[in-house]
Amino acid sequence: MKALLRIAHLIDYLNERVGHSVYWLILVTVLISTGNAISRKLFNVSSNAFLEIQWYLFSAVFLLAAGYTLKQNEHVRVDVISGRFSKRTQAWLDIFGGLFFLLPMSLIILYYSWPFFTHSLLSQEWSGNPGGLILWPAKALIPAGFLLLLLQGIAEIIKRIGFLLGIEPPEPPSHPPLSEFMDASQKEGEA
Repeated sequence: MKALLRIAHLIDYLNERVGHSVYWLILVTVLISTGNAISRKLFNVSSNAFLEIQWYLFSAVFLLAAGYTLKQNEHVRVDVISGRFSKRTQAWLDIFGGLFFLLPMSLIILYYSWPFFTHSLLSQEWSGNPGGLILWPAKALIPAGFLLLLLQGIAEIIKRIGFLLGIEPPEPPSHPPLSEFMDASQKEGEA
């Protein structure tokens, strides 16, 4: 189990590095968007390439940071319900959700997105828009992002099993569950 936990922590490290790298793309996207808007308004000059690079960058952030977001425990969940359970019950729910929802979904998307990407790469597919960009880099983001999400899902399952076995400490949530906020609000209302 300790070897599996080491692998899980390596996956954590990988997604941390990727996550910290791609969030800078948000700034790049904003700068390109601003530059495009200014050039369009002041100089009446625009390019489809500017518009397409914006969605390429947004896609990169969204897809490549999915594993990082899972590692940070920031994906949407029903904290109103799960926040009321013990840490052990939450670990079991995470294992169940990972095994029966996250991993199968990630594998299916990987399975279908790989040929979608390779066809685009081999055919050197370009955007149909005048001045558009080559498409395969954007299509490569789909399998890459879901591979990172799949790996992080495996790491999270390993860590939850380690917690249940008493080997791995529970990870503190990055923010308090909504149920704690609701409990505090109710107590303030009663006072």
